[in-house]
Amino acid sequence: MPAAPLHIIFALYPGVTHLDFTGPHQFLSRLPGARVTVAWMDGGELEADGLTFAGLSRLDAVEQCDILCIPGGFGTSAAMLDEDFLAEIRRLAGMSRYVTSVCTGSLLLAAAGLLTGKRAACHWAWREQLALFGAIPDPARVVRDGNIFTGGGVTAGIDFALVLAAEVAGDDFAQSLQLGLEYAPAPPFNAGRPETAPPEILARVQAMYGAAMPERLAAAEKAAAAV
Repeated sequence: MPAAPLHIIFALYPGVTHLDFTGPHQFLSRLPGARVTVAWMDGGELEADGLTFAGLSRLDAVEQCDILCIPGGFGTSAAMLDEDFLAEIRRLAGMSRYVTSVCTGSLLLAAAGLLTGKRAACHWAWREQLALFGAIPDPARVVRDGNIFTGGGVTAGIDFALVLAAEVAGDDFAQSLQLGLEYAPAPPFNAGRPETAPPEILARVQAMYGAAMPERLAAAEKAAAAV
C-alpha cells in the first residue's frame, strides 16, 4: 500500500545558503510518501550562493505542510524583519507535524515567535542571539524540543535530516538512507567546531563573521522587540 503523502516545505528567501536546504532536501526527499516543495515569497527563480534555483512555488500558495524547514544564510538579517515572510512561517508551522530549521533558520523561527522557551540549535557564530527571543541556545548539532527540530550550521543539516528521518520512518530506514547516500563523514581537518579549530583559524573566521555582526544583532534585537 502506498505511503500517505508527506508534504515537506522548504521556505526560502534572498540570501539563503543553498547547502542549508539542499543537504536535507537530498535525504528527506527519499522519505516514504515525500512530496517536497521548495518555495519563496515571489516564486520562480531565486539565487543562492551563486546557484539559481528555478521553478520555485510561491510561499502563499502552499496549502499543505507536514514538515516545515527553514534554512539559514546571510539573508537571515533581512528576513527576520520581513513580517509577510514571518507570517507565512507562522501559517505553515500551524499546520505542520514538525517545525524545523538548519543553521540561522532557527533565528527566523524565533522571530516568528515559535521558539519561546524552547531549546534550539543554530550556527555557532550567531547561536546566542536566540536568547533575545526567549529561546534557549543549545550547542548540540541537532536539537529536539517537542515537535521542533533544529540543526546547527550548514552541514549539520544532513545530521538533522537523518534524525528527522528516524523520527518519521524509523531507525532502520534512516540507517539505510545513510548507507545509500554513503554519509560517512571523515573530514581532513578537525576544524569544524570552534572548540576544535586551531586558535588562529577560529580568530580568522570570527573576524569574517564579525563584519556582519552589528547588522545581524540590530536586526535580531528589532525582530525580538516585535515578538
